[in-house]
Formats: sequence, C-alpha cells, structure tokens
Amino acid sequence: MLLNDKKTVRAWTFYDWANSAYSLIITSAIFPAYYSAIVPEKIIWFGIEFSRSSLASFSISFSFLFIAVLSPILSSIADYKGNKKSFMKFFCYLGASACAAMFFFEKDSAGQPNVVWGLTCSIIASIGYCGSIVFYNAFLPEVASKDRQDEVSAKGFAMGYIGSVLLMLVCFAFIILNEQMAWNLGSLPARISFVLVAIWWLLFAQIPFRTLVETPKESSHKTIDIIRNGYTELRKVWTELRHFPILKKFLASFFFYNMGVQTVMYMATYFASDELKMETTQLLAVVLIIQLVAIGGAWLFSILSNKAGNQTSLFTLIVIWIGICFAAFVIQTITQFFILAFAVGMVMGGIQSLSRSTYSKLLPPTEDTASYFSFFDVCDKLGIVIGTLSFGMITLIMGGMRNAALGLSVFFIIGLSILLSIRKKEFQLAS
Repeated sequence: MLLNDKKTVRAWTFYDWANSAYSLIITSAIFPAYYSAIVPEKIIWFGIEFSRSSLASFSISFSFLFIAVLSPILSSIADYKGNKKSFMKFFCYLGASACAAMFFFEKDSAGQPNVVWGLTCSIIASIGYCGSIVFYNAFLPEVASKDRQDEVSAKGFAMGYIGSVLLMLVCFAFIILNEQMAWNLGSLPARISFVLVAIWWLLFAQIPFRTLVETPKESSHKTIDIIRNGYTELRKVWTELRHFPILKKFLASFFFYNMGVQTVMYMATYFASDELKMETTQLLAVVLIIQLVAIGGAWLFSILSNKAGNQTSLFTLIVIWIGICFAAFVIQTITQFFILAFAVGMVMGGIQSLSRSTYSKLLPPTEDTASYFSFFDVCDKLGIVIGTLSFGMITLIMGGMRNAALGLSVFFIIGLSILLSIRKKEFQLAS
C-alpha cells in the first residue's frame, strides 16, 4: 500500500466508523442503561452477593483478561502468515454476532432477567471488538507516514464518533418514541438497537476489508511454534524496549493513565444510574453529549499536538482527567453530571487518539508492527483488567462507586509522573 494514499486512509478510518457503534451503544449507552433497568440492584452469584454494577465491572475485567492472553498468539499468526486482515474479519464477525445475540437478553415469564446470557454476549462482543482493534491499529504505520499519523489517527476517532452518534440517534429516537407515543413495546426498542449495531458494524467494515492490502507470507513454522512465538515476540519486544527508553517510559505512563480512562468510559453509565438515579433517556442524552464533544476534542488536541508537541498535549489531558475523578467524587446533581460529561467528552477523544499516534511515532524502524501493536494492546487490556477489577472491588467492599471513581485518580497521577520523567527534547527526538 502507498503511504498517505487518500483512498486507503479513508478506507482505514471507516473501520473506526463501523466498530465505534459497538463502543458507544453496547459499551457506554444503551446496553448499560438496559442492564441497569432490568437487573436487580443486588445479585446472588455462587452464594456471593454482588451489586449489579460490580458484577458488570468484573465481566468487563474477564473479557479483557481473555483478549490480553489471546492477542499475542493471534498477532504471531498474523506476522508469520501476513494475514492481519483475516483476523480483523474474524473478530469483527464474532463481535457483531454477539451484539445481535443480545436481542435475546430479556426477562423470562417469571420476570427474571437472563443475566448469564446478557453478560456472556457482552463478553464475547468485547472480545470481538478488542481482537479486531489490535490488527486494525497495526495497519496505521502502513497507511500513514510518521508526520501524518496524529492526523490520521484523529481522523479515525472522529469518524468513529460521528458514525456511532448517527446510529445512536436512530436508536435513541426509537426508544423515545416508544415512551412518548405509548407504543408499549417494552424492551423491544433497546434490543433492536443491539441488532442494528451488528448490522452497522458488518456493513461498514466491508469498506476497509476491500481496500486494505497486505502481502501473504510463506511460513514453514508449525502451528505450535507459531503459538509459542506469540509470547516469544512479546518477550522480544520487551527486551528491545531497553534500547528505546523513551518508548518504554511512554508505555509505562500509558499503562497507568489508560487504566483510568478506560474504566471511566466503561463504568460512567453505571455510575450515573446507581449513584444519581438517572433515567434511561437522561443516560442516553449524557452519552450523546460525550460523543459529540469528543469529535471536537480529538481534533482540538491533534492541533495542539502539532503546535506544542505530543508530550505537552498528553500532560494537559491527564491533568484534566485527574480533575474529573475528584469531581465525580463530589457531584450531587444531574446538572453537575452533564457538565462533567462535557469535560469527559473533550478529553476522551484526544487522549485515545494521541496515545495511539504517539506510540506509532515512537516505534523503532521495523516491519514487525503487529507484534509491537500487540504489546501495546496487551498493555491496554491488562490496564483495563486492573482498572475495572479495582473499581468493582472498591464498589463491592465500600458499597458505592464514588470512592472507586476517586481511586482512579491514583492511576492518572502515576501515569503523569512517568510522563514527566521524560525530558522534552528526548521525547521530541524519539518521535
């Protein structure tokens, strides 16, 4: 593929457009709101009493732990066979199928929700989403040159936000009309939304699938050797990081601050529902605000990074995130939460986009991008596991989510400290 080819870049960003519907509607909006509406506040699971929010948090932790273990194997196979796109397709289809299956997550004739089915589908959908992302990200250095990667990465996230908001508006309208027009369709509008996500994901994913090109590789390696090589490659990357101290420090910083970012994104709706008792329509409105503001935020911090540098931009973003954690601890009203949601949206798109592009720019010259992005992905997923697990444990032990939200600030502070340990000139030279 030609670097910076407009058609290829546009096609690559369309996968953000396609799969971000899952990220918004399933992860952040309708599924959490629907889950909170039909699942009792307290659930007995294997003789242990869980809050519904802590159980949701633990299910997220499990899904990301699974993909963190699986991802090195998959990237190894892709490296040896040259079939990143094939694995992108597999996980895309797996995730979309699980989203469609969520249609059957509802209350039975006795009025009891099938929590096992709902959480299982959400776990499989999460695995599909995350599994495809590692191969999607690995295409970025093959699509854009270093000087264009901030811009292209931001464009991808912006496309994702726009596309997901469009579908969200359709789903939102269906839910609102059901309430306002007294259609009495019950949970059907929400469950139809899950099917629409699947269709949207599958449909628009065909654009990058048709356009992205890679050269198949011949390999005489046995399957067992390829599987072992996945973890060998991770050790190799870890060893190579000794020679790239700036990249190593950035990864450490990313590992910690990303714990906080991802946990906030996954648990914000549950927080609003359980702590502030927000209604479904209010929850969906908040999520829409976050997504719309995030579009501007991704572009704003892309511009800032071009003028002030990636390090300064990331510093600014992390400081704002720390403030958000403290604000979540003290807010009392729905209006205050709407204001906080605006702030989250402004920094959410920026920090995701800049993290991806900064890592890509700091990579050493190599054709083995899949292994490096697999390592990045493992750091990302393990961070989410620790973040959501910590959040769930604090919520379970202390009986509320405010202390858990405040606890997330520790992750951001550690990440900020590591980032500040890198001299500005060294960071600039490395990137």
